[in-house]
Amino acid sequence: MNLDARLESALQDALGDDAIGSAPPRLLEAVRYAVFPRGARVRPRLCLAVAAACGGKDNTIADATAAAIELLHCASLVHDDMPAFDGAMIRRGKPSVHARFGESLALLAGDALIIRSFQVLAAGAVQSPGRLGNVISVIGNGVGMPAGIVAGQAWECESKVPRDEYQRAKTGALFAAATMGGAAAAGADPEPWRSLGESIGQAYQVADDLLDANGDPEVMGKPVGRDVALDRPSAVRELGQLESAATLRRLVEQAVASVPPCPGETPLRKLIAQESEQFMRLALSCRAAA
Repeated sequence: MNLDARLESALQDALGDDAIGSAPPRLLEAVRYAVFPRGARVRPRLCLAVAAACGGKDNTIADATAAAIELLHCASLVHDDMPAFDGAMIRRGKPSVHARFGESLALLAGDALIIRSFQVLAAGAVQSPGRLGNVISVIGNGVGMPAGIVAGQAWECESKVPRDEYQRAKTGALFAAATMGGAAAAGADPEPWRSLGESIGQAYQVADDLLDANGDPEVMGKPVGRDVALDRPSAVRELGQLESAATLRRLVEQAVASVPPCPGETPLRKLIAQESEQFMRLALSCRAAA
């Protein structure tokens, strides 16, 4: 089974009837709506690729780690789209969760996804319980305080927002959790994998800033122009489009170069280069067309 198939199977199991089928029906519908059909799944796929590159043999905990990261990412999107933050009515080309189910259920669905992610981790560590502490610590740092997704969204409530710190928390932290979590799930030291995740996360954010400035909402499946409308920090607003494009290229090169020594180092470098090229090409083509 390839990585994509393993991930989708793990997510289906995490939100299947056997696991949560007795939940209130509309909550269950909202939770599944937030996760399926799939988005890009960039972070969990990266997690599985790192676990494989580190020589991990226990697919159960690796799959659980990747699934937990995706559930947390989806939870963050549900909350971020709500009127208290972005007020976005479209996500992944369909009505956002609060637009479809209302604010109350959207809030509960996001909360439920956060809790479900850690339940999935606990269940997935049965064969490798000694690795669970490292995995939870890494993922917790990626979503909580002082510098995870929650902190990233909290920066939006401050009067002065440093772009690097804001984007490192809101975007980079979960990418770092993906690479470090994959290593921890494989039984490797997660710390050497931090730089890779942070570099990819920064690159992804700069690409997103370019797409927000120039992208087609029909292609992206979400509104554009939100950074200006909400007065949010962005690479494009701070550096301009030309320098943002140069920064994106530099970050991609930095990410490929930062893969630590591991059994699967060469194929992982190739995979990261290929994946990065896709979103870089889209971001730069939009900039060129603007």
